[in-house]
Amino acid sequence: MKSILFSILFLFVPKLVVSQIFENDKIIYLDSTFNETKNKNYPYYRVIRDYNLKKEIYIVNDYNLLGVLLMEGKSKNKEYLSKEGEFVYYYENKNKKTTTNFIKNRPIGKEFRWYENGNKKQEGEYILEEKKNESKYKVDQFWNKDGKQKVTDGNGDYEENEEKSFGSGKVKDGVKDGVWLGWINNPKNKYTETYKNGLLISGTIIDKNNVEITYTVLEKKPEPKYGMVDFYKYIAKNYKIPNYLPKGTSGKIYITFVVDKDGKIVEPKILRDLGYGTGPEAIRILSNYNDFTPGEQRGQKVRCTYSLPISIQNPY
Repeated sequence: MKSILFSILFLFVPKLVVSQIFENDKIIYLDSTFNETKNKNYPYYRVIRDYNLKKEIYIVNDYNLLGVLLMEGKSKNKEYLSKEGEFVYYYENKNKKTTTNFIKNRPIGKEFRWYENGNKKQEGEYILEEKKNESKYKVDQFWNKDGKQKVTDGNGDYEENEEKSFGSGKVKDGVKDGVWLGWINNPKNKYTETYKNGLLISGTIIDKNNVEITYTVLEKKPEPKYGMVDFYKYIAKNYKIPNYLPKGTSGKIYITFVVDKDGKIVEPKILRDLGYGTGPEAIRILSNYNDFTPGEQRGQKVRCTYSLPISIQNPY
C-alpha cells in the first residue's frame, strides 16, 4: 500500500508543474539562491509568460517544486529579470511576504512586509536619490513577532531579522541612528556599528576565531581590478568565434560565475548560448581571467555570484 501511494504522489507532482505552463511560456530552473541553473536537482523554477511572443513587458512567476507560487511580477526583458511595477513575494504557506514597486529594476515607493503567520511586519518606502542613482530605504512602521508596534512614524526600536543575519537598534526619521548590534552568516560573527542619520560611521566585527575587523562600508561588489571597460576589452580580444558558427549569426550568451575570496572566477555556468560552441568558449576565457577584486561584506571577503551577457556576432 505504501509503495502504491508513493507512486500516485510522485505522478501527481509533475501535473501541478505542467498545469501552470502554456504554449508560449518558457520555464527556467533556479537554485537555492534563485539563480538560474541547469542542475536537475533544482528546488525552484521560473515561468516567463508569452516568452515566444514579442512584447514590451513579460509576466514572470516563481514556484517551488510543488507548484506553490512564490513570486509574481513583470519584467521588461525576457532573457533576464528587469523588474517593472509591483512585485509580490509569498511564503511557502501561500501567505504574502513582501510587496515592492519597481521602476527600471530599482525599488521605488511604498513597501509592505508580513510575518509567515500573516501578521503585519512593517511598512516602509524606497526613495530615489538621483545624485547617487540609488534607492534609500526608510522604515515607517514596524511590529515585532508578538504584534507589538516598535516603530511609529519612523521612530523607535527596529530589528533586521533574516535567515542568515540579525541586527537591532534605533531608527530616527526612518533610518538607522546610534549604536547597532547584530551578527551575520553565523551568530558567532558579531558586529557593532555606529550610524548617524542613516549613514554608517564605523563598524567592528569579531568573527568566530576572535579576529577583529573594522570597516566603514557595509558591502563592496566584486569588480575587475582595471575596470569593466578593460574586462570587456579582454573578452573581445581573446574570444575566438567558433569556425562552424553560421555566417551572419548574432545574439547574446548569458553566463554566471562566482568570484571567490581570492578574486578568481570559479564555477562558470552557461545559462543561454547560441550553440556551436559559443558558450564553452566564453567559459574558457573567463576561467583564465583572475584580475577581480573580491567582494566584501562588513570588512570580510566573501564569494559573490556575477552574471554577464556577452554579445556575439559573426559577419563572415
